[in-house]
Amino acid sequence: MSQRVEQVSQWIYQGLWGVLTHWFRVPDRPPTLPTEAGEATQSFQPAQGFLRYLKFQFWVALIVVDGLLVIGWLALGVASPLAGVLITPLALFLIIAPDVVAYLAIHLRFDTTWYVVSDRSLRIRRGIWIIHETTITFENVQNVTISQGPLQRWFGIADVVVETAGGSGGRSEQHAAFAAGHQGLIEGLANAPQIRDLILSRLRRSRSAGLGDEHAPRGCSAGLAWSPAHLACLREIHDAVRGLASR
Repeated sequence: MSQRVEQVSQWIYQGLWGVLTHWFRVPDRPPTLPTEAGEATQSFQPAQGFLRYLKFQFWVALIVVDGLLVIGWLALGVASPLAGVLITPLALFLIIAPDVVAYLAIHLRFDTTWYVVSDRSLRIRRGIWIIHETTITFENVQNVTISQGPLQRWFGIADVVVETAGGSGGRSEQHAAFAAGHQGLIEGLANAPQIRDLILSRLRRSRSAGLGDEHAPRGCSAGLAWSPAHLACLREIHDAVRGLASR
């Protein structure tokens, strides 16, 4: 029976996914980034633990909200049995319909979230009805951190927070900074430390590329070639300064 229910729900979801991708033009492929010849990109999505994490939150909210609706429905039926019977269709609709929509939205949110990393930038895409794409160039990155709450630890996932200029701040400021475009949130990762290290390595490579002095020797005389004409000119200046000082 449970297998049959799973097959039916999967069929309904595939049909809804087809409608979204065809009629509402929801992308079913990862976003792309402009790259140079030979430059590789990595595309990935949240881990399966993130889907279980979202479903757990869904079931907790369902128990609380639906429990309150059922209690109100029963209380009305005790106070007025006729009113309780008449309101039964509406009560069932309010209990069941939002749960179905929310459950489908969880899967759609999971399937439409993509992260793409190139040698020079990061692109994050999420959203169903309104699709948001955020592109962060590594030259603007100020900090890369990992955020993991107790419930996330239970499901084996964590978030990588990429902060750009103006985006640093405490935990209470992260949502506002993300909304303002100062943060990139890569959520629901099972390998958050590896993704953080990947971004940091690309960040270091991006900042050192094209400067032309990565291997230059240090010191005040590095890269200078003094010709005899330069030395003669410096001696003349030195002698002139000494002559002015002795007067």
